[in-house]
Amino acid sequence: MSDQQAAPTRLNIRRRGLVLILASPSGAGKSTISRQLVQEFPSVKLSVSVTTRQRRPSEIDGKHYHFISKDRFTRLRDGGELLEYAEVHGNNYATPLEPVEAALDRGDDMLFDIDWQGTMQVYEKLRTPERNDVASIFILPPSMAELRSRLERRAEDKPEVIARRLVNARTEIAQWEKFDYVIVNDDLDGAYQEVRSILLAERLKRARRVGLNPLVDDLLGTTL
Repeated sequence: MSDQQAAPTRLNIRRRGLVLILASPSGAGKSTISRQLVQEFPSVKLSVSVTTRQRRPSEIDGKHYHFISKDRFTRLRDGGELLEYAEVHGNNYATPLEPVEAALDRGDDMLFDIDWQGTMQVYEKLRTPERNDVASIFILPPSMAELRSRLERRAEDKPEVIARRLVNARTEIAQWEKFDYVIVNDDLDGAYQEVRSILLAERLKRARRVGLNPLVDDLLGTTL
């Protein structure tokens, strides 16, 4: 066999992107874990939601959220331009659809920091018999007392807002069985490592590996 014949065929295998959803009651740690994931993995892009709520002092428009009016939100929703939207704590949150589709086609992973309502809408659009571009993780606090303590230490919300978030947390926690993975955040470093492991495993799923069929056909057709 000549050198040219013996040379390995160049593999043309690429990966379709993944929508990775992190959901939790407010204060359970999903935002911190999301930031760590984006810092470690450059191909993971944090989906920047639009919201009608007021900006907190520590937040930057366009980085943490796109802060928009309720009228603008209504136009986006009625125009079919949103992948998911929900009302949380009296405010609207949503994700534009087009940037997500473009990222998946490029092979980028989109990280979603959304609630369970938004997760169900993403399932409806991106988890079908023809495609499954979604993996979801629900993050639980170790106790309600610890959740309260974290919200109070954050020192960004008024007491009445914290009280409302704790009430709503019970509704959110009750939805835990709708998610693919569940992590208890009793140790931030440990919880992050678990999320990281899920991302790496999901990237290797057969359905996300584009270009494997020609390789397999070549392997099966090769005579030794």
